[in-house]
Amino acid sequence: MRILVVGAGATGGYFGGRLAQAGRDVTFLVREGRARTLRERGLRIVGLGEQTVLEPRLVTADTIDGPYDLILVTVKESGLTGAVADLAPAVGPDTLIVPVLNGMRQIDVLVERFGEQAVLGGIAYVMTTIDADGDILRLAGMHRLAYGRRDGSVDDQVRAVHAALSDAGFDTALSERILGAMWSKWTFIAALGAVCVLGGGTVGEVGAVPGGTALAEAVLAEAASVAAAAGHPVSEQEIGVYRGMLTAQGSDDTSSLFRDLSAGLPVEAEQIFGDLVARAEALDVAVPSLAAVAVRLRVHNARVAKE
Repeated sequence: MRILVVGAGATGGYFGGRLAQAGRDVTFLVREGRARTLRERGLRIVGLGEQTVLEPRLVTADTIDGPYDLILVTVKESGLTGAVADLAPAVGPDTLIVPVLNGMRQIDVLVERFGEQAVLGGIAYVMTTIDADGDILRLAGMHRLAYGRRDGSVDDQVRAVHAALSDAGFDTALSERILGAMWSKWTFIAALGAVCVLGGGTVGEVGAVPGGTALAEAVLAEAASVAAAAGHPVSEQEIGVYRGMLTAQGSDDTSSLFRDLSAGLPVEAEQIFGDLVARAEALDVAVPSLAAVAVRLRVHNARVAKE
């Protein structure tokens, strides 16, 4: 199976690198700047005692040589529109596309361009970042991909995707309720991001001050209410787990969005918060705290764009 990984950053580089290590036919679609770094240094996965160096197969948009069987879309919000245009020559009549961005907007964008049947749902669970050298730095041991058809059906084509992605050094799951899982993750990452952005610190720092725990419970309830109104309620068991994580005493947890915000980098304002708030408004669900976060992040992104 020919696999194209769109993006070789913290997520795409990690999972694509593992697939390449396992002997899969993997190519990375990257922009020229990233291609230059990867040619000079190789694709390096470091951290947690690991020092892996790979020589990845790379293409740019103008050198794609035909359709691929599977395309993993791993770019962030800011790169989605460009990535859709870049990967178009790699999409054939039997190509399946698995986007693993946060939120749901990517599904709408890809379906509009490539059709309902081509686009699966997908989730990446991984804690990695790109370090100052351009290497993929592991921050925790978690590494899992979940995917499946959005209508819950399982067919030979999807089973072939599952076989290609499995036994490659990370956990995989072929899900029959991938949309529900995507909404559940979105609920959590929106709540975690809101706690950190509005509270201005880690989960533990926010929870240690008066009103911090109430803030965490409020933003979790807002995000969960949108998921429920959209027809994908998060289970009480999952809500309990998320509540525990968001109110854990002494926790150093933060969201990647908050880390980017603190570093003065562009953040996924629309992908995680703007789209969620828009869906809430369309469903007549009040989410004042999440709306406040969206405004805060839009101001930040506008400021960064001017610098």
